[in-house]
Amino acid sequence: MMQFYPDENDHVARPVIAIGHDYPDSFELAEHRHRRSQFLYAASGVMAVSTPSGAWVAPPERAVWIPGGTPHSVRMVGAVQTRSVLVEPGECAGRGFQCQVVGVSPLLRHLLSAAAHVTPEYDVAGRDGLVMHLLMAEIDAAPPIPLAVPFPSHPALARRCHAFLERPNAAATIDEWADAMRMNRRSFTRLFRRETAMSFAEWRQQACLSVALPKLAAGEPVTSIAYDLGYDGPGNFSTMFKRVLGVPPSRYRLTS
Repeated sequence: MMQFYPDENDHVARPVIAIGHDYPDSFELAEHRHRRSQFLYAASGVMAVSTPSGAWVAPPERAVWIPGGTPHSVRMVGAVQTRSVLVEPGECAGRGFQCQVVGVSPLLRHLLSAAAHVTPEYDVAGRDGLVMHLLMAEIDAAPPIPLAVPFPSHPALARRCHAFLERPNAAATIDEWADAMRMNRRSFTRLFRRETAMSFAEWRQQACLSVALPKLAAGEPVTSIAYDLGYDGPGNFSTMFKRVLGVPPSRYRLTS
């Protein structure tokens, strides 16, 4: 059963409150929700966030925006030190009402660290209030990063998407999926885009990345990850990875 996690400082009349937690490797937060929106950042380690509508992975220098009331679970990869910002509805309106991965600039990273030491009942007109005000501005302006795996509501297609995340295959084709669902190619592609707002190729790529990032954080070799995902070799995988995220996969190997 989903839990509602009321923040212990939910009664505090402040537009934003920052908290920090330390979690051991493989720790999982069961599905729950918050009244406030949450900006969830891992100062160390990697987080995998799941909701009924999709999955998001936040490697270093990335965070996940979770709108208020959204049911979500979180899995930690490696020892994770979180910096969590709970934002009142109506604040940071630029982030919208959908979960998304966003970039964390050096300034935002330092603000998140500083905010974690600000008491919940801070002086809005004082120095702490200025820090939190700037923090909200930077959260609002943080650039979205294409690291999303939306889940369709169509039952048969949803089952195939979830099964793909269990056993990803970068070589999977539209025709294979269309045949399995007893649909022609055109009908399948229309259904897939309508349900996920992505092409099949885009979704497949994002799904592979969402599986690869926790493996990289756990220290698995790039070569073995590439073959596990169905790539011909590490070269093709690394090219795709760098094209999407701007850095080679070795950048995300947090352990040796």
